[in-house]
Amino acid sequence: MKKPYVALSISIASVSFAAIFIVSAEAPPLTLAFYRILFTALMVLPLVAFNKKHREEMAMLPSRHLLLMVGIGIILAAHFALWISSLEKTSVASSVILVTAHPIIVTPLAYLIFKEKSSPVNVAGIILSVAGVITLVMGNYGIHSSTLEGNVLAMLGGAAAGLYILGGRKMRKTVSTSCYAFVVYAVASVMLLSLCIIFDSPVYGISMRDYGIIFLMAIVSGMFGHTMYNWALKYVRASVASVSLLGEPLGSSLLAFALPWINQVPTLYTMGGGCLIIAGIYMASRHQELD
Repeated sequence: MKKPYVALSISIASVSFAAIFIVSAEAPPLTLAFYRILFTALMVLPLVAFNKKHREEMAMLPSRHLLLMVGIGIILAAHFALWISSLEKTSVASSVILVTAHPIIVTPLAYLIFKEKSSPVNVAGIILSVAGVITLVMGNYGIHSSTLEGNVLAMLGGAAAGLYILGGRKMRKTVSTSCYAFVVYAVASVMLLSLCIIFDSPVYGISMRDYGIIFLMAIVSGMFGHTMYNWALKYVRASVASVSLLGEPLGSSLLAFALPWINQVPTLYTMGGGCLIIAGIYMASRHQELD
């Protein structure tokens, strides 16, 4: 297996822990989102500050690239704010199915923007993976009309995730992972701090336990998840990177079963949907050449 696909696999496994961390914490959604991104940005900072090559790259960034990364940071902040907030207004399952539906957006836009062509097998794989997510979450929980607001928030969060992936794919062609990640995470942190202030979500005084959980989330889901994912975006097609994230619900379900303090036994829908997701990801990534 080539290195970018190894990195992509590690990143998907790492972001699968995010839902576990979130349900284990007690802090409000916007607070969780803010500290997760802030801690991750602080972890990336030394990689830029103490590396001469990256310092020079930051100083030489064209204003157009910087503005694009600011926009991507705003989109990332919107993704986390919308998705995590949706969990208060709808079921976890409904939120997951809507926020992971971005391959439907990413694949056609990747063709229009990057001319990334997908074979019939690749398209079939994307459809199969989406069907797997629908099977997994709809079979277990379903979606109810009484949760319309939360479903809309999750859907918008999924759209933001799709734009984040496309933006990252574009910028990673010319900007290093460390510089790209730091600028995007820093901007997202500022945006989420602003949202915390606007919506009166606490930015201090949360429990030490929650700080510890958020710190772990920043390391696992942030550094090994999003940052490694951003590295792989330079080499892996946007459509493949997007559909690969459909493995997150499967990973989260397996973790919820394995961890004793959660101990959620997977149903036949979870196992069947998981098999479809894995098969779909394999099909979607077949015959894709690295740039």
